[in-house]
Amino acid sequence: QVQLEESGGGSVQAGGSLRLSCAVSGVASSTNYMAWFRQSPGKEREGVAGICRDGVTTYADSVKGRFTISRGYADNALQLQMSNLQQEDTATYFCAAVLLFLGRCPSYIPRPQSMTYWGQGTQVTVSS
Repeated sequence: QVQLEESGGGSVQAGGSLRLSCAVSGVASSTNYMAWFRQSPGKEREGVAGICRDGVTTYADSVKGRFTISRGYADNALQLQMSNLQQEDTATYFCAAVLLFLGRCPSYIPRPQSMTYWGQGTQVTVSS
């Protein structure tokens, strides 16, 4: 079993930065892919950034060049550095993990339904 817990959310003005963290506990070896998703009221949950165990990353077009995903030592943490935040980035952000059987790192962020483990979410609010 893997447990995920996000932290680092908050309120920031447009153009500002935030760093989200996700603490990973349990059997981390049971996953080989982690990702950040976000969901705002009335919208579907969407993938923001993903990272494979080998460090290969994938980003949604809307955040490329502004967000950076990274994994901590021994896979016990996941981070999301967010810069130049915009109002449309306002959402609840979730970290998620899964054991993929693709044989290679995917070039896309899997659908939320494909992820096995989820954190409880952390709110990010960007004001003008």
